[in-house]
Amino acid sequence: MALAPEPQTTAVRPRRRSTLAVLCAGMLMIILDETIVNVALASIQRDLGFSPSGLAWVVNAYLIAFGGLLLFAGRIGDLIGRRTVFVAGLSVFTAASVLCALAASPGQLVAGRFLQGVGGALTSSVILGMIVALYPEPGKQARAIGAFSFSAAAGGSIGLVAGGAIAQSLSWHWIFVVNVPIGIGAIAFALRTIEHQAGLGLRAGADVPGALLATGGLMLGVSAIVGTADHGWSSARTLLTAGSAVLLIAGFVARQATAVTPLLPLRLFRSQSLSAGNLVLALMVGGIFSFQFLTALYLQRVLGYEPGAVGLAIAPVAVGIAVLSMFVFPRLVARMPGRSLLVTGLALLAAGLGLLARLPVEGRYVSDVLPALVLLGIGFGLAMPALTSLTMADVPEREAGVASGLYNTSQQVSGALGLAIAASLSAARTDRAAGDGLASASALTEGYTLAYMFSAGLVTAALLAAWFLFKPAPDPT
Repeated sequence: MALAPEPQTTAVRPRRRSTLAVLCAGMLMIILDETIVNVALASIQRDLGFSPSGLAWVVNAYLIAFGGLLLFAGRIGDLIGRRTVFVAGLSVFTAASVLCALAASPGQLVAGRFLQGVGGALTSSVILGMIVALYPEPGKQARAIGAFSFSAAAGGSIGLVAGGAIAQSLSWHWIFVVNVPIGIGAIAFALRTIEHQAGLGLRAGADVPGALLATGGLMLGVSAIVGTADHGWSSARTLLTAGSAVLLIAGFVARQATAVTPLLPLRLFRSQSLSAGNLVLALMVGGIFSFQFLTALYLQRVLGYEPGAVGLAIAPVAVGIAVLSMFVFPRLVARMPGRSLLVTGLALLAAGLGLLARLPVEGRYVSDVLPALVLLGIGFGLAMPALTSLTMADVPEREAGVASGLYNTSQQVSGALGLAIAASLSAARTDRAAGDGLASASALTEGYTLAYMFSAGLVTAALLAAWFLFKPAPDPT
């Protein structure tokens, strides 16, 4: 690896596990908040009087701020210190959660969600870079990245379970209150356990023009993506917003090629592993991100599950990810090349999505849904830590923050795009089937089938990209 080992003193080394726990707790909280809101949207709409189109901005405001600021936040972490940015992000996120919990109008809640996205971007943009620097040893780094992958997956599943339970037993306000003690605890432990290391310094260059171009372009791009649910892919608004985003991103690339201190040094893309890893990540996440959304709808609208039961039904995915990423992957990576683990994981993900594409109208959970979820849990538990390790392998430590921000940006933007396309395809096929006279459950199932097939196609493309772009490990003999 090209990473220079971080000096380990006798005082620092024993604290690595507690530092990792704090970083994973921060990631869990951020991801938990992305999913916990989805189950409570109906209650939020009823209590605050959101219009159907306005309700989408409870999710969209978060995604726009999160996806738009990740890259800039990662660079700021390199300049002023990653612990500083991590703690600042937790503070903003926790304070914004209080604002969301106290919101009494749609505007207040959307503003609070936007601030949560800002805090989430600051926090998550530096986590991966800190983990890579904290664990330079390949074996220990694999275990640490496995824990990181599990915390992200667990946050999503806990959010589904907790969101339904809290919304039913208390009120939607409490889905934001739960972030407050987690955030305060994480801040306290971060200040106590994470060693402060000075960054490169602001004199190294923050490239403010580049930051404005990148942030504006990404925000407009995500806004165009998430707005297609209301306006369609071919509407003037979508085309104008997307076109503006493309122009800003093109301007950003031109700026990075000429800036003295670029926000995203284009030389990073000379790394085969970094370029290939971000492409594979975008295809994989674009395909897998929509499965929770689609499966939750299938369970509720076709099989008649209650909201609280949906999270429990999808929980096997988190269990599979936990077992594979935390216990199995670190052992396998010592015996098998990371490329082999990645390809195997992607093959299982594609197979799981293929099974979901065969869900019948009168499906049974144990025989029709559960096998697919098990494959998804195992596949993601292998693929995500393997891909993360391969992608970050050749990144210099001084640029780990911006590389981490790029990696998270690829994940968020591709996830939003994949979900938007899958939801659009599903809705169009359902409307067409209903117009042909099919019953509601049958029409819905046809829509979900098409969306699952699209998702499986993206993951298959990720598999092919991983196979051809990542070089096989050299034969030690």
